[in-house]
Amino acid sequence: MYKLLRSLLFCFDPEKVHYFSMNTLKLLCSIHGIQNLVTVIFKPKANQQFSVFNIQFSNRIGLGAGFDKNAKYLNQLQSLGFGFVEIGTVTPLPQAGNDKPRLFRLPKDKALINRMGFNNDGVDAIAKRLQQWKEKNQHKKTAKERLVVGGNIGKNKITPNEDAWKDYEICFKALHNYVDYFVVNVSSPNTPGLRELQEKDSLRKIISNLQSINKTLACPKPILLKIAPDLTNEQVDDVIDLAFEIKLDGIVAANTTISRNNLTTNPSIISKIGAGGLSGLPVKDRSTAMVQYIHQKTSSRSAETNWQIPIIASGGIFTGAHAKEKLDAGASLVQVWTGFIYEGPGIVKKICTQL
Repeated sequence: MYKLLRSLLFCFDPEKVHYFSMNTLKLLCSIHGIQNLVTVIFKPKANQQFSVFNIQFSNRIGLGAGFDKNAKYLNQLQSLGFGFVEIGTVTPLPQAGNDKPRLFRLPKDKALINRMGFNNDGVDAIAKRLQQWKEKNQHKKTAKERLVVGGNIGKNKITPNEDAWKDYEICFKALHNYVDYFVVNVSSPNTPGLRELQEKDSLRKIISNLQSINKTLACPKPILLKIAPDLTNEQVDDVIDLAFEIKLDGIVAANTTISRNNLTTNPSIISKIGAGGLSGLPVKDRSTAMVQYIHQKTSSRSAETNWQIPIIASGGIFTGAHAKEKLDAGASLVQVWTGFIYEGPGIVKKICTQL
């Protein structure tokens, strides 16, 4: 059924289809009884609760940042079975992002290329929306009922890198009461100069500052770091060293890649699309390799330091076998994004059934 719908939707602009689809689902779910029906159809039946970061998740399948940038569709995404949803990337000021078109499908490769550029409503508007959502859902107490929400935070395009730490602080403080964990995003290829913040000294300044603030708050929240799949092993080693040094709560591996290797799509089409981050099936193996490398490196040090660094795996997850591959490599949780576009609303239930 979804394959037929997908063939129709894929005839239109990807970004317009994204908002049309989610707004249509939201409208349908506003009709009495429809959201409950969606939940019955798509939510996994088996009890697959899992605990990490001192947070109880209803299942280990989440939706990566960039899909619900502005926290507008949380109820609908929960009905589709997601154990957690990462909103954002959120920046202090609203920004329109890069020029359109900026989202492209590569159906032959089951991939996407995007250069969105952190388009979002700004942290104040998103914090208010999250506050309202949390108040409406405060009666949901158990892990099975409750959706875990992560806050993916970044810097505005106009903010120079030397002041980036201030943007992350603004977002952290504004969202702290409304999200369950944070992800520091310094790895998107679509904001000029952002990836330079993955260097050890820049990262230390950003995350140490957030950790210092976190310690003064009544309910500290886990702080994770999202890294690019294009890092060398030496750069990953620097991230791991820093993670142990500042007691980072976790790592998300990985963001989109700037690589265009091993694609079957006609090179002229790739060239015409131009810059952007590639996601989907072509990054599956690289993402798994990174998860395995980080897990092996951190596990050997965890015994000495008594500090475990969990990993959220992201990249090329379409099936239960793909998710199991990531979990077997050492991930605690997995995130889908491009797989959701290609496989449809039943992806969480399908993966949970296959695990």
